[in-house]
Amino acid sequence: MNPPDDRTYSDSHEWHKLDGDIVTLGVTKFAVDELTDITYAEMKPAGTVIEAGGSIGEIESVKATADVYSAVGGEIVEVNPALESDPSVLNSNPYMDGWLVKLRVTDTAPLKSLMDAATYSSKHQTS
Repeated sequence: MNPPDDRTYSDSHEWHKLDGDIVTLGVTKFAVDELTDITYAEMKPAGTVIEAGGSIGEIESVKATADVYSAVGGEIVEVNPALESDPSVLNSNPYMDGWLVKLRVTDTAPLKSLMDAATYSSKHQTS
């Protein structure tokens, strides 16, 4: 599963998709594969203000627990409701149904320092 071209990627394996002043954030297939079977996801609730580089929550697998970070600051306006009932959606579809949170942002400049899909894919040998 190649990373989609319509978003940017961080070294810590999060993706950010900008639409107006909303950034949808998730984790990459590479991260999912490294963690193996994701069994739990807990994101900070809507209304929480995150600073650029701050944690939006964590995901757990049978192998490890990992914090998830946002490259941009903003207010969490929505948490993916599917995660509570079925966090395994991250395993099967991390780029679409497996998004984590949506942030309302005022400064999108940090996204410019992230990788495009081709760079991320070549750096991390995604498949």
